Amino acid sequence: MKLAVSGKGGVGKTTFSAFLIRAFNEQKKRVLAIDADPDANLAAAVGIPDADKIVPISEMKTLAYERTEAKPGSIGGFFKMNPKVDDLPEALSARLENIKLMRLGGIKKGGSGCICPESTLLKALVTHIVLDRDEVVVMDMEAGIEHLGRATASAVDRLVVVVEPGRRSIETARHIKQLASEIHLDRILIVGNKIRGPKDEEFLRENLSDFTFLGFLPYEAALVDADLAGRSPFDVETMTKSKITNMIAAL
Repeated sequence: MKLAVSGKGGVGKTTFSAFLIRAFNEQKKRVLAIDADPDANLAAAVGIPDADKIVPISEMKTLAYERTEAKPGSIGGFFKMNPKVDDLPEALSARLENIKLMRLGGIKKGGSGCICPESTLLKALVTHIVLDRDEVVVMDMEAGIEHLGRATASAVDRLVVVVEPGRRSIETARHIKQLASEIHLDRILIVGNKIRGPKDEEFLRENLSDFTFLGFLPYEAALVDADLAGRSPFDVETMTKSKITNMIAAL
């Protein structure tokens, strides 16, 4: 099972990803968790100790040089477009029980795109993870799908877009759908989060009627409290945990 999770910042995308990862782990599945959102901290949400000390792979300049044979920060020139990456998930992952977690960091952007050592290394790594690994893969993406391409999109089982009741969240979901269509990724599911009641659910169904819904998750103050306390949301008793377990069964 290869899952990519996206959505507008603040909708609970990383919290949802962390629940998925811990739920798969509880089912004794081997999980490779990928933090592909530079503005989030998936490791902390999962409950991995010293999460703030994990260095993003995009910042490992020596590694980028060794694998691509080009100086990090350079653009153009000659370097390896298919660097060796198959050893990196074992070598660079933080661990918790059956979970291995990698923090990618940001892919540089600019002009018509960036062909640079760091982005080449990350894209090669994502391709390996999605195409060649046999674990459950959960990727916490940016508010988009920048790390995916045509080669990897065909192997992603589901793109799950997390939304909350709000116009900007809906607009982001439609933008993500457009980006996904450009790489022929049409296996998209919506998860409604922070639902306060039937009106919130009805609002999302009406405004995203052309999407398929995986389910809805309630607004729970306990999750906010867990974040403030620096605890994984999975370690708090909530309704969300059982609902996400049911969602996994429906994937």
